[in-house]
Amino acid sequence: MAMTSNGYQNALKHHQDSLALDYLPALKAMAYRLKERLPASVDFADLISIGTEELIKLARKYDSSLNDSFWGYARPRVQGAMLDYLRSLDPLSRNMRSLIKRIDKAIAQYYNDYQEEPSDAYLSDLLGESEEKIKEARIASEIYNVMPLDEHFGTNHEDALESVQKEELIEVITNILEHATHNEQLVVQLYYYEELSFKEISEILEVTEARVSQLHRAVIRKVRQYLEERGLNG
Repeated sequence: MAMTSNGYQNALKHHQDSLALDYLPALKAMAYRLKERLPASVDFADLISIGTEELIKLARKYDSSLNDSFWGYARPRVQGAMLDYLRSLDPLSRNMRSLIKRIDKAIAQYYNDYQEEPSDAYLSDLLGESEEKIKEARIASEIYNVMPLDEHFGTNHEDALESVQKEELIEVITNILEHATHNEQLVVQLYYYEELSFKEISEILEVTEARVSQLHRAVIRKVRQYLEERGLNG
């Protein structure tokens, strides 16, 4: 009887692992799409490793009687594991958030004047920070950009925005977008919901990647400004 039980367990484990293997191509495609939107410092192999580990765990506890689609069940959880990994690379301190906002403001002004993004050297001179610090902040900002839109605002207990509830935040973002330009709306839709890269969006809108980046920051800045004013006045 024990042999039969062991044989069943081994067969079940083999089936579960095979299920995970069947969806490795889908996982790799997801990781590739995510990597396209990340800085070069993030290793594609690390995303695959994190995703594969999560996929195997999910396959071993998957119950087809409760979920008729394994990938439908696994996809958001695998993506969540990858995002958790990215969060571990991006511990944005209050000072770093402040620097990123200063950089975004400087880039927006420079773009409006010259229709291109400034160099790290220019930002270093303008903001009185080392080029290494500027580069670190811009990489952190790129990683943070792939997070869900509502994570861009108020996640620190010391933050004046902490009282904003998620439902209210979504309402604010929706309201801001209703008054945003057509291209700003498209950038948010294509970047956060269609998960396209800035390069792909630039081809669709027939503008430069720098312009897409500037439009993205403009929306983030509008929502952040609204929330900060609310925090200060609330």
